[in-house]
Amino acid sequence: MSGRLLTFSQYLQGADNVKVEEMFPSTQKTFTYNYGFDVSNYDFEADMQPIVIDSMTYNTNDGQPNFTTSTVLGSFANAEIGSANIITTDAASGLIKFTIPAQRYTGPLLPDARTNVVITVVSFKWTDLNVTPNTTESHRWAIIERFEPDVVIGNPTLDGGYTAIPTS
Repeated sequence: MSGRLLTFSQYLQGADNVKVEEMFPSTQKTFTYNYGFDVSNYDFEADMQPIVIDSMTYNTNDGQPNFTTSTVLGSFANAEIGSANIITTDAASGLIKFTIPAQRYTGPLLPDARTNVVITVVSFKWTDLNVTPNTTESHRWAIIERFEPDVVIGNPTLDGGYTAIPTS
């Protein structure tokens, strides 16, 4: 074993602001953002897109997902997360609540936690409209969708909404 561990942010070759979570499709989570300043002139938006990777392993030392040998096989359609999931609690103080919705992916899942794994990438973005040009930043979650009893057992790559990545 090489001892090399590839994180999801490295896997996507993106910024370090990616948090990996394992959730059931029925799980919904709310996060409170405290910007610490007035965000009255900020625009907030969120979207999500499930992808399918061929395989995933886990680091034996800490149990974290390891994407060193993973390959993206394909994806499902991108979807906007509605404004009802972004609540301005107190704009003057910079308090915003963001809810990652349940049922991000509604297709079949394999009970196997390591093969044809569906990962929903959720992005929460905020744009500062006070500066020119506008500045947009984001946080991303990589949600590993886990099998639960209400989910249809099946291969997600055989679902009608799945689009394979062309191999050539």
